[in-house]
Amino acid sequence: MDVKERIAKQVRAAFEHERRINLHRYPVRIELNPDGTLTLEGEVADVAAKKIGLKLAASVRGVGGIVDRLRVAPVERMGDGEIRDHVRDALLQDSALDTHEVIVRGNLRRDALGAPVPSVGAIEIAVEDGIVTLNGRVGSLARKRLAGALAWWVPGTRDVINGLEVDLPEDDDDDEITDVVRMVLEKDPLVEPSEIRVTTRNAVVSLEGLAASAQERRAAENDAWCVFGVDRVENRLELRE
Repeated sequence: MDVKERIAKQVRAAFEHERRINLHRYPVRIELNPDGTLTLEGEVADVAAKKIGLKLAASVRGVGGIVDRLRVAPVERMGDGEIRDHVRDALLQDSALDTHEVIVRGNLRRDALGAPVPSVGAIEIAVEDGIVTLNGRVGSLARKRLAGALAWWVPGTRDVINGLEVDLPEDDDDDEITDVVRMVLEKDPLVEPSEIRVTTRNAVVSLEGLAASAQERRAAENDAWCVFGVDRVENRLELRE
């Protein structure tokens, strides 16, 4: 067995042992490229499966980088224009982003909406094949993370590329991640945040407490995975009897 086959086999074995990655239902193409990077291509169940897969693949010895072509199976199939409109509305309606201009690109048009002049920042939305790209600038890391999570929540979104820059560079830390995860949980109608304790250590988020159902438990975990900069989520939520 040559090196390429060995690495691909190890990655596949890691995927098969991870409960969130169902290769039988969601096949993934795994291929080692001549430059040592590994291509992962296919559709996965949710954002948790995508990010866990990337983490597992990167940890295999001999992998020099990841070419990420994993896409999340959308909850609802939507056209790019519809996804773009949903992301736009979510950003415009969130009070934490109301000082930011929202710029929509599509069909050779560039429309700017919301925010007083002068605005604190601007978020530019583009969507192609279900992949949402956010560019521009925002006032804080928290706003960058929040914008990314809101884009992930749109039912037709297959991936989010968060290229937003922060106007005033700030030190990132675990408390910052914890604050945004809590904020996102509070905005999710599927989750009762008062029952959930959030802690973060070295970018690993832990969720503890009670969930009313398996759906709420899964939603809370996915919410945490949607936050930019989270390396892992440990879901210790128990189902309320």
